[in-house]
Amino acid sequence: MIGDPAFFGRVWAEDYDSGPELDPTPAVDFLAPLAGGRRTLELAIGTGRVALPLAARGVPVEGVEGSELMAAKLAAKPGGAEVPVTIGDMADVPVTGRFAVVYLVFNTIFNLVDVRRQADCFANVARVLEPDGAFVVETYVPDPSRFPDGKRVQALWADVGSAAIEVYDVDLAAQRFVSQKVIFTADGIRLKPHAQRYTYPGELDLMAERAGLRLAERHETWDRRLFTGTSRSHVSVYRPV
Repeated sequence: MIGDPAFFGRVWAEDYDSGPELDPTPAVDFLAPLAGGRRTLELAIGTGRVALPLAARGVPVEGVEGSELMAAKLAAKPGGAEVPVTIGDMADVPVTGRFAVVYLVFNTIFNLVDVRRQADCFANVARVLEPDGAFVVETYVPDPSRFPDGKRVQALWADVGSAAIEVYDVDLAAQRFVSQKVIFTADGIRLKPHAQRYTYPGELDLMAERAGLRLAERHETWDRRLFTGTSRSHVSVYRPV
């Protein structure tokens, strides 16, 4: 069921690491000095794309993950068993103690499909941050023009053995979409659904403010490229007021 913290993992864990490879180095280069060797938490840690190389830099990383399937894939990787992972809803931040850095990468806060749960996430992060801590959020900047009339169909690939399309149905008023990646093979059709509630930077800033956090930095990318009105992504750093 969409909204269930374990839903994404049930659908995507099997072949999550076989998708396009995303280089974690820019994120790790940004996060490691921010953590300064202190306790750090990744929400929706997944299979450890960022957490494992960050831990290899000497940062004590822990994680929250909604899916036991994703967490098992992390634990099976070299060094993965040494990263403590709590299974639960990232919006609840179900951990004890305080952290120098809490981070959410690759649009994952949008996987919380209810705006109230996104706000809960900010409030619960604020609860576990050190007084000089940082909450780092990486997302795209929403562009509704990609979904004329709230619909979109995109061809992903076609070869002699398979083809795939992705179909989007967008509720523009609620800022929420459901998508289906439809994969056609000689063995049949596979459906891989996903849902997001996309949120504009200003909305995230308001959630932070209500949680007792303030925007300290905003960059277009992990390498601190200047964020402008035409930027299509952002890395935002929030700190306790």
